Amino acid sequence: MVQVEARMPVVYLSHGAPPLAADRLWTSPLADWSAALPRPTAVLVVSAHWEEAPLTLGATETVPLVYDFWGFPKRYYDVTYAAPGAPDLAASVRALLDSPRHTVHDAPHRGLDHGAYVPLVEMFPDADVPTLQVSMPTLDPRTLFELGRRLRPLRDEGVLILGSGFTTHNLSLLDMSRGTDIAAPGWSREFDDWAERAVAAHDVDSVIDFLHKAPAARLAHPRIEHFAPLFVSLGASADDSPAATSVIDGFWFGLSKRSWQFN
Repeated sequence: MVQVEARMPVVYLSHGAPPLAADRLWTSPLADWSAALPRPTAVLVVSAHWEEAPLTLGATETVPLVYDFWGFPKRYYDVTYAAPGAPDLAASVRALLDSPRHTVHDAPHRGLDHGAYVPLVEMFPDADVPTLQVSMPTLDPRTLFELGRRLRPLRDEGVLILGSGFTTHNLSLLDMSRGTDIAAPGWSREFDDWAERAVAAHDVDSVIDFLHKAPAARLAHPRIEHFAPLFVSLGASADDSPAATSVIDGFWFGLSKRSWQFN
């Protein structure tokens, strides 16, 4: 890929279920956010919804989306997002990660899942930025952090590394009958407040060890896959001067939508 003058920021965002796309308090900030970013040469997505070991590259040409959700109205299954494939980015990822000990696999028919395309529809609605999704080969925080560090050189090629999860995510305690603007429960507010302060302080060790350091961590994340992409984003920005900006905050059905940019 071509070297560019400015290093691309890194983001971690809370993508939510497909109906979150109807919430203007989420979609408008996403659109404003992307407008303020440098134009990326490509987007590399690490989504909570793809765990596969060894690390696997998604399709490098445009293929159908993965509608990896159930029970929603038909309109959510009619969404399309025909972003160009990113074979050059795939080659760069492979060059950074492939080794005799760590083989990179390919899934040429796997399209973008909703953790990728739901926010990208809002951020780059023309679907004109080459996009590649890679799997999380593990949920181990330190391994994902190191993965992010190894991907960091892509930023100098203008690649937007995008971790997509949800800052609090406990669907068993989600009551969708009460409306999107219900008061967030204490466990979600406490974890969100802790995460905001820990990330702002660049306390990477505490974020990586969040299950032991954060209040209500196991209520906020009974399983950690939606927080895990943050470790990749932190790793990809680890050697920079600490500069984390909380771009989106607030709650949706009581779950924290907090999202960060790392410069």
